[in-house]
Amino acid sequence: MHYRPLGRTGIRVSPFALGAMMFSSFGNGDQQEVNRMVSRALDAGINLVDTADAYGDSEEMLGRALKGRRDDIVLASKFARPIGDDVNRQGGSRRWIVAAVENSLRRLQTDHLDLYQMHRPDPETDIDETLSALTDLVRSGKVRAIGSSDMPASEIVEAQWVAERRGLERFRTEQPHYSLLDRTIEREVLPVAQRYGMGTVIWSPLASGMLTGRIRRGQETDLRRTRMFAALRDERRIDAVEEFIPLAEEAGMSLTHMALAFVIAHPGVTAALIGPRTIEQLEDLLAASEIRLSDDVLDRIDAIVPPGTGVGRMDQEYNTPPILSAALRRRPVQDRAAA
Repeated sequence: MHYRPLGRTGIRVSPFALGAMMFSSFGNGDQQEVNRMVSRALDAGINLVDTADAYGDSEEMLGRALKGRRDDIVLASKFARPIGDDVNRQGGSRRWIVAAVENSLRRLQTDHLDLYQMHRPDPETDIDETLSALTDLVRSGKVRAIGSSDMPASEIVEAQWVAERRGLERFRTEQPHYSLLDRTIEREVLPVAQRYGMGTVIWSPLASGMLTGRIRRGQETDLRRTRMFAALRDERRIDAVEEFIPLAEEAGMSLTHMALAFVIAHPGVTAALIGPRTIEQLEDLLAASEIRLSDDVLDRIDAIVPPGTGVGRMDQEYNTPPILSAALRRRPVQDRAAA
């Protein structure tokens, strides 16, 4: 396994990172198998492991699986998504960040996190408030570096400026969604991250399973989440998958392997998260580490989903307030005419 700089943090990480969302009661609740998967991933050279407080009991299971090997890895977790029904157990307030990090450290059985990420932007909290609280965590030694996730390019820039003006720690990483089906971050997010020396850790490079080949036109699928997420039933996305499959076959690889190799081929990408639920899935994903895409294959991928574009949207992606609220993108009726 080769290792890449995680932005300008001085930390080096593997191009494949182990995502621990499936290490939980709603994914794989077998602690022994989770232990085996974590050990296998680390033995294969993966040294970045990512989880979040919103992933059920993932942090607890991961903490148990890492016993004796904590110092071998770069451990990342996230905060900001709602935890329970309490309206204050979410977001980027100092009140919640200070409590959330203590909870994560306890569950993970460690005294520090190498990377602590804001899981989603919080439009109701000043970024100064969030960065100030995170700065205190870095200075106390509980966190080594901080990052954002699903943050629009304009907000990444604002956060960098605020950090510089206020003398605060700045976001060192961004965790965006990127895949063969959604390349929109190539327009602004990746260039901005590169400009500010940020590492990028990609979530769902397999588009929630669409790029495993398990969802085909006119065929039944055993992927249970198709009933939960509209994106997995999007005809446009399925059409694109049907074009990618023969391309991967011609190139002598599976669609899964082509999808992972595509993501880490971008110079602005540091690592791609792989999130296996079983040891068999992990072995298949690890096999993709030796895949190197040719310029011809990348050119043909560009012809199917052009650079900077996407086909549909992931259900789990962050939407800014103007996307969620029609009132923020529509003038009052009486003001809509030009005359």
